[in-house]
Amino acid sequence: MQNNITVEQLKDLLQSGEEIQLIDVREYPEFNTEKITGALLAPLSIFSESQKSINREKHTYLICKSGSRASEYAAKLISEGYSQISIIEGGMSAWINAGYDIIKGSSKIWSLERQVRVVAGSLVVLGVILSILLHSNFVVLSAFVGAGLIFAGVTDTCGMGLLLAKMPWNKK
Repeated sequence: MQNNITVEQLKDLLQSGEEIQLIDVREYPEFNTEKITGALLAPLSIFSESQKSINREKHTYLICKSGSRASEYAAKLISEGYSQISIIEGGMSAWINAGYDIIKGSSKIWSLERQVRVVAGSLVVLGVILSILLHSNFVVLSAFVGAGLIFAGVTDTCGMGLLLAKMPWNKK
């Protein structure tokens, strides 16, 4: 069974002294940049491996940046027979906006969102340059990236982000 809780409810749980299983499903660079004390990393991109670190017997609280990856992770956990799952509404963004404490890391790795913006922008510029210098059909590269960005915005899933998450510099 899955339900949602607010960051205020999570804060109360953490302050109660009760031992909770808080699972951060973001990718390593994001987790290493800022995290909640006591959160465990279990990235969505490697679900089949990361879900093994979750205790089936305990209530599981899932957090990501905004809540969409946590929802996807919860659906996968439920399909694997896990129960007692709560998603933190608004994710880390809501936690930080509420002014709650976080552990700041010293990661030199850019966030996945920043990496996606740089790669997408570079591919668009490359497509335009190649279409001007070599052949007009290279504009399809720019159109493909633009369509991918629209799809990512509408569905709140990003294929390029999932691909970049698998790159060696984004691993522990």
